[in-house]
Amino acid sequence: MIEKMNLVYVVSVESKKDEMLTALRDLGLLHISEKSSPDEKIALRFSSLQKLSSQLSDYATKEERCDTELSDSEFEELFAETEKAIKRKAILEESRSAKLLQIERIKSWGDFSPGEVMKLQKSGLDFHFYRFDKKTLKTVSADESIKFIRLSPVDKMETVAVLGSLGSEYSASEFILPEKGISELREDVAICEKEISYLEKTLHKSACQIENYKRKIIALQNDVEFSSVSNTAKTDGGLIWLKGYIPISETGKFVECAEQNKWAYSFKTVEEDDGFVPTKVKYNKLTALMKPVFEILGTVPGYREYDISFWFLAFFTLFFAMIIGDAGYGAVFLLGTVAFVIKSKKFTNATLLLTVLSVATVVWGAITGTWFGLESAMKVPFLKALVIPKFANYPQYFGIETTTVQNTVMKFCFSIGVIQLALACIMNIRRKITDRNLSFMADIGWLISISALYFMVLYLVIGESTNLTVVAICVGVGFLLVALFGGMSPEKTFLKGLTSGLGDMFTVFLNTISAFGNVMSYIRLFAVGMASVAIAQSFNSMASNFGGPLIIVAAVIMIVGHLMNIVMGFLSVAVHGIRLNLLEFSGQLGMEWSGTAYEPFKKSEKLKK
Repeated sequence: MIEKMNLVYVVSVESKKDEMLTALRDLGLLHISEKSSPDEKIALRFSSLQKLSSQLSDYATKEERCDTELSDSEFEELFAETEKAIKRKAILEESRSAKLLQIERIKSWGDFSPGEVMKLQKSGLDFHFYRFDKKTLKTVSADESIKFIRLSPVDKMETVAVLGSLGSEYSASEFILPEKGISELREDVAICEKEISYLEKTLHKSACQIENYKRKIIALQNDVEFSSVSNTAKTDGGLIWLKGYIPISETGKFVECAEQNKWAYSFKTVEEDDGFVPTKVKYNKLTALMKPVFEILGTVPGYREYDISFWFLAFFTLFFAMIIGDAGYGAVFLLGTVAFVIKSKKFTNATLLLTVLSVATVVWGAITGTWFGLESAMKVPFLKALVIPKFANYPQYFGIETTTVQNTVMKFCFSIGVIQLALACIMNIRRKITDRNLSFMADIGWLISISALYFMVLYLVIGESTNLTVVAICVGVGFLLVALFGGMSPEKTFLKGLTSGLGDMFTVFLNTISAFGNVMSYIRLFAVGMASVAIAQSFNSMASNFGGPLIIVAAVIMIVGHLMNIVMGFLSVAVHGIRLNLLEFSGQLGMEWSGTAYEPFKKSEKLKK
């Protein structure tokens, strides 16, 4: 359920600004949508500390961590030393890389002294080093007036020492010798590496205090938030005020706090065109299972959209089971989840969700007779008894044609699709009738069209007999209802709504074609599920070719093959299982998932992402 919000204004005297902000932060209820930027000094400090902590993570080890909290002065000393060490290390690494590059470029010339070469040049012997391609080398070689010595290539380009200099007519770049020879450069590299090694020890020592860095970053994160809200607050005539949003269910706590602190306040109903209202989804024990998935996806419904957590969970569970499709895999997931829970002694929403998905996969796999893709599983009477024959992946054991099974599963997939899309229409109809929005007639039109298109899909894909005339009439009626009532809304007159709807007739026509594609798209559940079974069978077949002493090879093939199949199954769930909920179902609901999560102004105890 999406909690209803109130817009609230809170006012105090300007002299008590910090007291008001501190009290509001302690209350932790006011969501401020349009926040100003924090003070630059605090933001820069937070950024530099966060960056330094990230760099130190490469040097941190769990065994060496120190949890003793440092004083402010001790931490500042540590921070300055660490920052200096990181900057110095970067300079040394750049210098080392440059010297190694110089060594690499001239190592084929042997260990010579560039200083001696420079002395010759200063004594009046005019010669230069050049690099060019082979074509230019031929041209230079043909010119008898040019005296040169060919040297080993530098950077895969022809390199020569020329007595005098080349004219501008030659496409050549002069090669400047390094100031030091190879032996001297290697000594410099060794010095760099020695100092780098010393600095790394310093950084390892600093990394042991990573928990202190985290504490400071969290404190600075709260300072940044406080500064941002402070800059957001408006002042005038000795007063200060803030505007924000509070869940209606929490207004009592706010009123109590306001009266204790002697603030003036005013509640206002959220207006329809207010685009800054945050979304707070209130989960129950069941729908909370989807919370980890929504957090991973980063999706938040709009304030005026639907909370589809329950329906998302129901359909996602079914999609997951059908796409993975193997009871053996489901059993592995279930055992792995149980083992993790026992080891960690924690039963979170994520582990509970994985348990539900695993059980669903075992059930679907048992119904279809799929256990690690092994046909021999059907020779076990108990496993065979669990199968619904018309869904069996090995129909020959039940005297059923393969085509019959495929048509049954495809029809089941299309049925799921039309049920989910029809549910979206019904949810829209129910809400719009409550809001006295006449456009609910358009959703009735979509319900009629989608139901009729379902029979069209069955006719085209599996050859099921259908009265096409009735289908065409239903689609036509649905199209007219959408065209006539699609533009209606409570704030429009009937004539304006009718004009708006008729003006979008071509778009409605395209959307009707799209609705046919939406129903068809549910065949992906059948296709991906069948592909998973086929892959498992292929690896089993490959492994069966190895026997005797090569049984280990067979075991490796099966383990690697099934692991790959499981990974591809999870990817398919992400691509197809989530897509059907976020695009087809949500699209029919008219959801854009454009909401802003409710994040009240409060002191945080952990780092925000």
